[in-house]
Amino acid sequence: MLRLIKSLTLYELLKGMKLTFKKLFIKPVTINYPEEKAPQSPRFRGLHALRRYPNGEERCIACKLCEAACPAMAITIDSDVSEDGTRRTTRYDIDLFKCIYCGFCEEACPVDAIVETRIHEYHMEMQGENIMTKEKLLSVGDRYEEMIANDKASDASYR
Repeated sequence: MLRLIKSLTLYELLKGMKLTFKKLFIKPVTINYPEEKAPQSPRFRGLHALRRYPNGEERCIACKLCEAACPAMAITIDSDVSEDGTRRTTRYDIDLFKCIYCGFCEEACPVDAIVETRIHEYHMEMQGENIMTKEKLLSVGDRYEEMIANDKASDASYR
């Protein structure tokens, strides 16, 4: 009987309209994305980058700890011994489609060579662009070194 009364009086419709009018005059929380940016966590992990020392030499010593620590097996490293006797990478690839952005590679690196930046606005248009090669990673690191160094300094103050 109660169900029939609710059906005849359009109770559910009136209940929905009450909610609509209640929310109608509240300021929306939507942001205009390209012009306005949402706040970002200081621990956000985005696009990968390989760093260099201030003298221009790449930091990676081809220890392959990041490759071993990666749970998604997204990192592929090949290495060789250079003329001066140090071991350096000949290939350092990260498949961004496999990567789960966990940060284990960054934590495993003893020389702070691989980092995940705060950059989240990147995309792929062509097949194969999801593979970040050593050259691409080094160019990202060179381009954003100042931001990466500032993030590392502020991260150290948290600890």
